[in-house]
Amino acid sequence: MRFEIMRLDEVNGTPVDSTVVDAASVNRIVQQAAAIGQRLWIRPADTPAS
Repeated sequence: MRFEIMRLDEVNGTPVDSTVVDAASVNRIVQQAAAIGQRLWIRPADTPAS
């Protein structure tokens, strides 16, 4: 499964940038963000219909 992770603006909480990663990468990214106090929004990534 893939997830979209959006980094949020510190002041107003709007998305600043985003990336799509696999499930194995989510934990690492969350730990890095927590270490520096960064706010994230994580949701399942849209997958193209097959």
